[in-house]
Amino acid sequence: MQVVSLISTKGGVGKTTTAANLGGFVADAGLRVLLLDLDVQPTLSSYFALNHQAPIGTYELLAMNEQNLGRLISHTSVHRLDLILSNDPLGQLGTLLLHAPDGRLRLRNLLPTFQPYYDLLLIDTQGARSVLLEMAMLASDLVLSPVTPEILAARELRRGTLQLLDDLAPYRHLGIQPPPMRLLINRVHPISIDALLIHQALRQAFGQSNSVQVLDTTIPAIDAYPRAATRRLPVHQVEPRKPSRRLAPAALETMRALASELFPAWQERFATVNRRAMGGHRHGE
Repeated sequence: MQVVSLISTKGGVGKTTTAANLGGFVADAGLRVLLLDLDVQPTLSSYFALNHQAPIGTYELLAMNEQNLGRLISHTSVHRLDLILSNDPLGQLGTLLLHAPDGRLRLRNLLPTFQPYYDLLLIDTQGARSVLLEMAMLASDLVLSPVTPEILAARELRRGTLQLLDDLAPYRHLGIQPPPMRLLINRVHPISIDALLIHQALRQAFGQSNSVQVLDTTIPAIDAYPRAATRRLPVHQVEPRKPSRRLAPAALETMRALASELFPAWQERFATVNRRAMGGHRHGE
C-alpha cells in the first residue's frame, strides 16, 4: 500500500481538490483507494456522495485506536474509492496526540490495519502546522505539496512546509526516514508569466535536491475542477476531452499525467481510464 499525504502550511492551495481527483482517477484505474480526512474543516468528507456512511471516523481511529473497518470505512459513489470521515470539529485530536507518547507515530502504527485492503492511501491535512500534519508525514511514503503560482505562496512553501522536513529529521534515529516531497504547481493560467517564472524558480531552487522535486505535471486553472466538485464527481469524468480553442489539456489527461508521474508502476492501468471516463461521462450526462 502506497501512502501519500497532501500537505501545506498555507490554506487554499488545493490539497483537498487534488486528493479527491487523484483518488477518483486511481480508483477508476482499477486500484483500491482509501481517502483519510484529517482536516477539522471536513471538505474532503463531503466531496463525494456516499453509498454508505460509517458511524465513526478519524477521531475514533486516532483517539481510540479503532481498527474495525466495518465501523470506520465509508463508501463513496466512486467504485473502489473509500473514505474515513473527519469527525473532530473541535480539533481535540491535536491536543490528545500532542501529549500522547506515540502521538506523531500513531497513524504509522495503524497502517497494517489497512494494508491488506488498499493499494493507495491518500491523506488530506489541514493548511496549518500541527501535530496531525507531522503525524501524516511520518506515516507517508511520499508527500505531495500543492503550491499556487504566486510569490507569497512560494515564500510560505520555503518558510513553513519545507521546514517540516528539517524538523522531522530526528526521527531518523528511530529508523524513520522523512518522506520525499513532490511540489505540484496548481491553478496555472496558460498565459501567466508569473506562473512560469515561479515554476522555473522552484525548479532551480530544488534542482539538486533528492528529497524535494518539482513535478513536471501542472494543474491548469480551468472551470472543470469547480464543476466536478459541484457535481461530486472526479474531474476526469466531467472533462474527458479538451474543449476546442483551449490551450490547457483535458482534465483527464492532466490527472493521468499526474498519477503516472507519482506512481509510474501503475501507468499501464492509468492508460485504461480513457474508455471508463467516457462511459462515466455519458452516464453522468
